[in-house]
Amino acid sequence: MPDIENGNPNRIKLTLKNDRYDVLVGEGVLDQIGRLGGRQFGRKAALVSDTNVFPLYGDLVCDALEKEGIEVVKITVPAGEASKCMEEVTRICREMLQAGLDRKSFLVALGGGVIGDLAGFAAAIFQRGIPCLQIPTTVVSQVDSSVGGKTGVNTPEGKNLLGAFHQPKIVLADVRTLASLPDREFNEGCAEIIKHGAIRDRELLNLMGNAEAAKNDLIRLVSTNVAIKAAVVEEDEKETTGVRALLNFGHTIGHGIEAAGGYGRFLHGEAISLGLVAATRLSVEKSGLPEEDATQIIDTLKAWDLPIVLEADLEKQSIIDAMARDKKFQDGEIRFVLLKDIGEAFVSDQVSIDDISNAIDRLRSE
Repeated sequence: MPDIENGNPNRIKLTLKNDRYDVLVGEGVLDQIGRLGGRQFGRKAALVSDTNVFPLYGDLVCDALEKEGIEVVKITVPAGEASKCMEEVTRICREMLQAGLDRKSFLVALGGGVIGDLAGFAAAIFQRGIPCLQIPTTVVSQVDSSVGGKTGVNTPEGKNLLGAFHQPKIVLADVRTLASLPDREFNEGCAEIIKHGAIRDRELLNLMGNAEAAKNDLIRLVSTNVAIKAAVVEEDEKETTGVRALLNFGHTIGHGIEAAGGYGRFLHGEAISLGLVAATRLSVEKSGLPEEDATQIIDTLKAWDLPIVLEADLEKQSIIDAMARDKKFQDGEIRFVLLKDIGEAFVSDQVSIDDISNAIDRLRSE
């Protein structure tokens, strides 16, 4: 696993076949964007953010860039998952073109997972690709989605079905931004932390069982998760060996629930929490996960007020239909991540649609 160079900020290095970059985690990292993301990437930049985040941090980031002599074009999109669509990608790219940006410019993504995916995808396709700097401002984006180069948008048929791998040039995770999150949005990001603990790190899962203790050292918490994600990405950058697929624990059913809910009913982490419960129960049945381990995972989700019961009005068939369009289905076959033990995940081809159907039914009475 990549080492964490402790300090303020902590530094985690990713070394890939054709790329390398740092993730900096600390307090006050936003103030360093001008120096770290300065002239080496270009003299013009687009700052892409949303209507919630830009009023909080947009001017700070713009000022830091402009002090380095960088001309900044400000682009905002409506906050929320509905903005993660091709229409917004097209609008971002057109605004960049109209402002005179070109292939020697760069893009700064300031916001949560939606902005990171959306703006990262725009950077991937703008004039066949320009540098992207990720500044994640939510738990889920700091511990997961800003690292690894996956970018993309949703369609009515499913989540993240259009996208590209486009690694950032640097990731700046300022934990001070997490203080502005409502409890619900903070907690939904913790579903991804619990997932990391379940598939790779029992000690992390143990820590997450005590919400107060976990919040006491956010730099350490975020850095630990980045190191876990970085290690998986280094092993399997583009999901060719199956290692990176382990990060999808809980996501097969979770993405189906999120899509069936219409991208607004559930926050991403809330849908993933339900998916984690289902995948955990299937792991007990199909791969011998000890019952006490399953109980620990589910109790940890409850400790962060994450949902573990699926409401009755969400139709099972709509969830299964959304799953069938997911990238985790190959030639109609299901790739489903299960646990043998906490910290020992694997991709199984032994989970059937009937198994998934039964797991969804059980979610209603969990």
